[in-house]
Amino acid sequence: MDHCADEGWAVLEHAGELKRQGQAFALATVVWRQGPSSGKQGSRAIITASGEIYGWIGGACAEPVVIRHARQVIAEGLPRLLLLGESEQFGAAIPEGIAVVPISCQSEGALEIYIEPVLPTPHLVAIGRSPMAHTLVDLARALGWRTDLLEGPDLSPASVDARSMVVVATQGHGDEEAVEQAVTAGPAYVGLVASQRRGEAVLGYLAQRGVPKDQLDRVRVPAGLDLGPTSHREVAVAILAELVQLRAFGAMTAGLTATAAAGGGGEPAEAVDPVCGMTVTIGPSAHPFEYEGVTYYFCCAGCRREFEKQPAAHVKEESPC
Repeated sequence: MDHCADEGWAVLEHAGELKRQGQAFALATVVWRQGPSSGKQGSRAIITASGEIYGWIGGACAEPVVIRHARQVIAEGLPRLLLLGESEQFGAAIPEGIAVVPISCQSEGALEIYIEPVLPTPHLVAIGRSPMAHTLVDLARALGWRTDLLEGPDLSPASVDARSMVVVATQGHGDEEAVEQAVTAGPAYVGLVASQRRGEAVLGYLAQRGVPKDQLDRVRVPAGLDLGPTSHREVAVAILAELVQLRAFGAMTAGLTATAAAGGGGEPAEAVDPVCGMTVTIGPSAHPFEYEGVTYYFCCAGCRREFEKQPAAHVKEESPC
């Protein structure tokens, strides 16, 4: 049995579990290698929004680069092909849009890694019992979205997260309370089904109650694309069209950054290896070495040993840290 294949299937099983939990992550796959890289063709790894890695795609030089690009892929929602090595190792013509990152560590060869985002299933929360709210939920379910149809009093912070889309369709039955609860929960989208005049009245009332302006400014009113005079079912189509459009343009990915920051403390501190030029994550595992009052970090012990022999030859005019 191929041990590498076994590990790859374990990574995919873990990916399925993260998907079921509603977590965002990136799946990195080695599609080509040139020895003596420690990564193998077909090797896979999962990188979470907070920068944690599960699986194996390469050694100390490759891993921090892949993590950094994977977090960008999650935030942008777009896949990318990453080439780790010198440009000449990949031939004369490198297609536009492919990222090439030099790796000059002696222990590394070259890798071509495909990184794809795996984003949570969209979550729609409709508040109200109007026919429009029911139609909106039915349409969203037809797209495979996760949906909840709630009465206003049933909405709580536990009902939504930073990626949820909340549509308040109470239509005069507790609009103010529902909007206040929705914006306080901090979802990616809050829309109010109401006329412009009614919406201004609701937001004005909440402003007088002390709801922060930055929260109220996020409320879209009236919710949905402007399709002109429409029936309640067509209003549902207009709202869903707006949500699809916003997701397509990346407006719903802001919650991923917030989730990553809450779970992983934000972007990790990084430094440049003064020997090979690789970007490494600052920490004890980055082989720190102090020279003339400055701490330098390295992708591997070999680069540190090379630096120790002739530190002055590798120190730049500006500190790498």
